[in-house]
Amino acid sequence: EAQGVVVESKLEKGRGSVATVLIQNGTLRIGDVFVAGAEYGKVRALIDDKGQQIEEAVLGQPVEVLGFNGTPEAGDTFSVTPDESKAREISEYRQRKRRESQAAMAVKGRTTIDDIIAARETGEKTALPVIVKGDVHGSVEAIVGSFAKMEEENPDIRVQVLHTGVGGITESDVKLARASGGIIIGFNVVPDERVRQSAD
Repeated sequence: EAQGVVVESKLEKGRGSVATVLIQNGTLRIGDVFVAGAEYGKVRALIDDKGQQIEEAVLGQPVEVLGFNGTPEAGDTFSVTPDESKAREISEYRQRKRRESQAAMAVKGRTTIDDIIAARETGEKTALPVIVKGDVHGSVEAIVGSFAKMEEENPDIRVQVLHTGVGGITESDVKLARASGGIIIGFNVVPDERVRQSAD
């Protein structure tokens, strides 16, 4: 059974969540059920590095996989499972653990950019909790990297990245921001009307 690693992932209109996977073991075939990080799915299509649809991907081959129920993260392990119920069970467990760790990281009280500036002027070091969502993982990683650079250049500022992800801004992102007193940064993604109202 195929195993690999997610190299890049994105959310595309009309295709859903798409990920480039590097096969490290076994052979991946159309119809295989898989788990990648906290997401799962069934292979609907495989596309090679030349843009051609293929029936299977072998050891050492990078391949674009369609059929994810959500967008995995770059670096996530990709594994074929015996059946869909097992894949769903693993996915739900990992999502639950992720939510628990996010809740543990959330800090109480509301923090704004103005609060950070005011605290900086008084010499107090304050953390700004941030949730980052983007259209592709490369964009998200670049934004998180810019926070690290900002902290290096300004020792009295700390940015606490609570959660990152690929895809649209969701109600759970808004709930996490509300609980932590943080802000949401969306790059090339927009919240739908219901999420926007919840944020307001």
